[in-house]
Amino acid sequence: MPGFVYIVDDDAAFRTAIERRLKHAGYEVAAYPSAQHLLDSLPSEVELGCILLDVRMPELSGPELQGRLNELGSILPIIFLTGYPDIPTTVRGIKAGAEDFLTKPVSSDKLLQTIQRAIAHHNSTYRLKSRLDVVHSHIAALTPRERQVFELVIRGKTNKAVARAIGGSERTIKAHRHRVMEKMQVRSVAELVSLAERAGVLGSASSSRQSA
Repeated sequence: MPGFVYIVDDDAAFRTAIERRLKHAGYEVAAYPSAQHLLDSLPSEVELGCILLDVRMPELSGPELQGRLNELGSILPIIFLTGYPDIPTTVRGIKAGAEDFLTKPVSSDKLLQTIQRAIAHHNSTYRLKSRLDVVHSHIAALTPRERQVFELVIRGKTNKAVARAIGGSERTIKAHRHRVMEKMQVRSVAELVSLAERAGVLGSASSSRQSA
């Protein structure tokens, strides 16, 4: 599964050597001499890929760049490269979502295996994010009244209970519920609840009701 590899390392000779190795293996490559250079030209996440990131760099370090990318919502997997491995940095990086830590010099087999795994991870993560983006766009299309109905229905409320909670007749609530199902593109309440859980809406709906 070829893809795009973004190399971020302040060592020009290392960048060149890794770039040559990866291109020979069939990958497209972009190389950056600093973390800021990558931030100034953020990679597209539509193309499958990963970031090869040096830990120790002047100005903005590898872990600091990882933090910035996490804040920006990036889902590109990060593979850290370091000539000075230490356990605390490794633990913090992995907890923050790093794919792996590799010690320089790294063998071609180890590097390519890790990149292949990272890109496969990006593929599955991107597909999930795309599906969730669609769900969130459907939720955003609900009117305020439909959103109220939606939040009560996914918590198991009947039309009668919804009508009591927000006012209106059961017939009106049934019409709202029908439009909610249409906009969310589901055929059953079970599907609706499943979508809400995946989108993280079910928990927030419950907590907001409890705090009200």
